[in-house]
Amino acid sequence: MDNRLFRRKYVRLIFFVYLVIVIKVIIFKYPLWQLQEIAAGWEKDVILEGLDTANFTLFKTVRMYIDYYDSLNSFENLAGNIVVFIPFGFLLPYVTLRGRNFFVMLFHAFIFVVGIEVFQLFSAFGAFDVDDILLNCFGAVLGYLCYLGFEAYKKHSHKGRRLSKDKGKGQKSKDRARR
Repeated sequence: MDNRLFRRKYVRLIFFVYLVIVIKVIIFKYPLWQLQEIAAGWEKDVILEGLDTANFTLFKTVRMYIDYYDSLNSFENLAGNIVVFIPFGFLLPYVTLRGRNFFVMLFHAFIFVVGIEVFQLFSAFGAFDVDDILLNCFGAVLGYLCYLGFEAYKKHSHKGRRLSKDKGKGQKSKDRARR
């Protein structure tokens, strides 16, 4: 098997496992018995309750975390919403060639995050928050920037190795010519 193909499959597996972990941590964060109780209570009222507790106002939660930074787990919540999606932006370009396009990556991140938030809205397995969408997508953008930086580093270091190899070959040729 080609080494590049093997790495691509390996990265796809890592990305899949990452997505499963994100879903587990964000949606199915409660113990199984608690999820079963929530699911047993699913009725029309659950959806209405989800709409009542949902945040549709941009920056409302972010402002609350800033205002109450000393009494809430503000930093953990803000940073956590960003950090959890950094791998998404970093890995997607390695999973699919289209993912190397910034807007394609951002679109996929947005769809995934909105899917999670809408599921939380209608399932009561969490709370819908438009700020989570913003923070999660920002995390994916940071991950994409890490991807670009890593690729630039690889390209630069590969170029340096190639130049040193070429210099070595040139030196060997000069040594042979002197003999």
